[in-house]
Amino acid sequence: MRVNEDLAVSTPKVLLVVPYDPHHVDRYHQWMQNEDLREATASDLLTLEEEYENQQSWRTAHDKLTFIVCQPAAASPTNTGSEDAPPAIYAGVDDAAPRMAGDVNLFLTPEAEGGLCGEIDIMIAAPEHRRRGLGEAAVRALLRFLAGHRDAVMREYARGASGAAADQRQRQPLRLTRLVAKINAENAGSIRLFENLGFRRDGEPNYFNEVCMVLLDFPPSAGASAETGPVGYREYFYDRSLLKR
Repeated sequence: MRVNEDLAVSTPKVLLVVPYDPHHVDRYHQWMQNEDLREATASDLLTLEEEYENQQSWRTAHDKLTFIVCQPAAASPTNTGSEDAPPAIYAGVDDAAPRMAGDVNLFLTPEAEGGLCGEIDIMIAAPEHRRRGLGEAAVRALLRFLAGHRDAVMREYARGASGAAADQRQRQPLRLTRLVAKINAENAGSIRLFENLGFRRDGEPNYFNEVCMVLLDFPPSAGASAETGPVGYREYFYDRSLLKR
């Protein structure tokens, strides 16, 4: 999706979640050489060229919102502009390869009874960044981003949908009716992560031994504000001016 193309998010526990850009692909490709990680994420082994093609397809997809998760840092986001200019996150500097930790994604699919289901997927790929709360903080940041940009996400999805389903959506506003996560039933850590965020198990494990976790308070209760979410959540302009051409 392009809705987050020029936005980065900062929270106290996750320095950055940034849009997945070409300069992230080399490190992402290195992660995916790990067979255990591919199995855990149901990913295929791709060539580097295929990984670049994948990045481009994710950027233009109408049904997939992706952020790269980066490790926290003590320093504030870079600001080299005037005093009146808002601070910016600089691509290739604030999110350099050694600071990348994983990714967090939202996949949108139509529901049989109408509306859309959003499936959340989190991967902390770098072993040194696991068990530090990055995964939970990244999902919290994604939920907060979604609360503030839901209409824009729905519009982009609608523009990309095609066929009879698209014709139906043109007649009525799109709604995101459910948020879910599908987790291996033996992955106690990930199950606990989503339980901490208000998700609860829905039914028994499926054929693939996955449990479906559903966010109970979704859509948000009447009067709920988009301001709810991780303390210190801020959005920044994602500045690519320092990237090597």
